[in-house]
Amino acid sequence: MSDTRPADLDLPALDRAALERAVTELALKPELLDLPGRAAPIHETIAALDAGQMRVAEPREGSWVVNVWVKQAILLYFRLAPMRVLEVGPFEFHDKIPLKRGLDRLGVRVVPPGTARYGSFLARGVVLMPGYVNIGAYVDSGTMVDTWATVGSCAQIGRNVHLSGGVGIGGVLEPPSAQPVIIEDGAFLGSRCIVVEGVRVEQEAVLGANVTLTASTPIIDVSGPSEVVYKGRVPARSVVIPGMRPRQFPAGSYDTPCALIIGQRKASTDQKTSLNQVLRDFAVAV
Repeated sequence: MSDTRPADLDLPALDRAALERAVTELALKPELLDLPGRAAPIHETIAALDAGQMRVAEPREGSWVVNVWVKQAILLYFRLAPMRVLEVGPFEFHDKIPLKRGLDRLGVRVVPPGTARYGSFLARGVVLMPGYVNIGAYVDSGTMVDTWATVGSCAQIGRNVHLSGGVGIGGVLEPPSAQPVIIEDGAFLGSRCIVVEGVRVEQEAVLGANVTLTASTPIIDVSGPSEVVYKGRVPARSVVIPGMRPRQFPAGSYDTPCALIIGQRKASTDQKTSLNQVLRDFAVAV
């Protein structure tokens, strides 16, 4: 295979359309990567992801659009990069992808052994405790990635989000057309929450401790006179706790996991300082 990422890429204004065409062609004909110079569009795309010039998914007119070709570039980058030994201080890594650099210049606080991979983006004001952010992920300003929280590949995390200790945000790299996990601005995820399979948590929603959301998890609004069931998304400003509901199987009736929307955050709630209080108001564990 051809060369790995240059030590530092100068990042002029991107010709996005040209990059998309080039990456799409390489995804259709990966053997072209063996030719001299053909890997440049892949390196340029990953460098743009690392600098926040490009995103795997973008909000547009109230919905999210997946840039399939950007995901394809990440997959091709794995093909290009060889396994190698990387040393960071006293730590030794054996991996294809280096760690993100220049976090002090970016205004990002990282507490060892917090780790972000090259090709992820952390905006100014992000705090990364001893957690992990994978390639393709986008973490916007003011967000806290707390201890042992993980942000999977291509996940999109908004502004002023709090990912509490042990939160698991799943990676969604394949198929390239699949929506990644999306946590929108101002959301609060309590300890040990798990959000995977492209679930979207909308603005200022609050998940209590141990909520698990997959694409098939019933998210049931029980705050009104009759239940309303959602799948794949948590409506904005919802307060959510873990739940169980009975399901009939050939062997009998058993309780299966679900998530319960038990109310809405009040307009008076200050999203930066009172999220824990929101949960306490509903008698929910943080």
